[in-house]
Amino acid sequence: MIKKIKTYAKITDFGSIARRYFINNFYDGMLTILGILLGFFILIFKEGQQTVDSHIVILTGFATSISMLMSGLSGSYISEKAEQKRSKAELDKAMVIIKEKKEKEEEDKLLEEKEIEKAMLTVNFHDKNRRKKLNLKKSNKKRRKAKTLQEKAERIASIIVSLVNGCAPFLGGIVPLIPFFFTKKAGFNFFIFSFLIIFICIVLLGIFVGFISRESLWKNVLKMLAAFGLTIIVSILLLG
Repeated sequence: MIKKIKTYAKITDFGSIARRYFINNFYDGMLTILGILLGFFILIFKEGQQTVDSHIVILTGFATSISMLMSGLSGSYISEKAEQKRSKAELDKAMVIIKEKKEKEEEDKLLEEKEIEKAMLTVNFHDKNRRKKLNLKKSNKKRRKAKTLQEKAERIASIIVSLVNGCAPFLGGIVPLIPFFFTKKAGFNFFIFSFLIIFICIVLLGIFVGFISRESLWKNVLKMLAAFGLTIIVSILLLG
């Protein structure tokens, strides 16, 4: 099974696609939950409350994360299926063109051989022609086998990519909620812990992206942190 998956990965290169989806969607999930947490955080100050019920924060975060999970799974699966159908149609079209071209070449060769046979009168090309037809059939079988392998690889790739696309934002949304599982009433400190978790995850993602792209690690980290900081500033300005 592992060997098959490795083969499918080589054919479709779904590893790089899944990696890109995971980074983007995990990051999106964290920023989405960051906005929700900031809403509760600002509410504490505006209403003069000292704490907020943790289960409200957790339920809101879970509901949002589940929505992102279902959206990622269905959206990615539908789009990947559409791309597969398109590539399959293009492949079928190319196969038909190749087949027609091959058949025409064979017909031309047969006509040429018949002309030579008539001229020579002593040469018999029937066995040779039969061998060529058998070779053509074998070639067609090989192409059909390669086509089937491609279809299987694309089907497995679409499933794996869909799972990654859905699970990544779900995880990105759940991880920042961890501090709220340890208390019934969440105060200022628990929100700060949650923000720190998001901050650390973004730094790690930035380092990972920089490592993959072989660019400056801190450049990628700063880019991601800029969106993190901008989300906080805009939320405070709009909700404060």
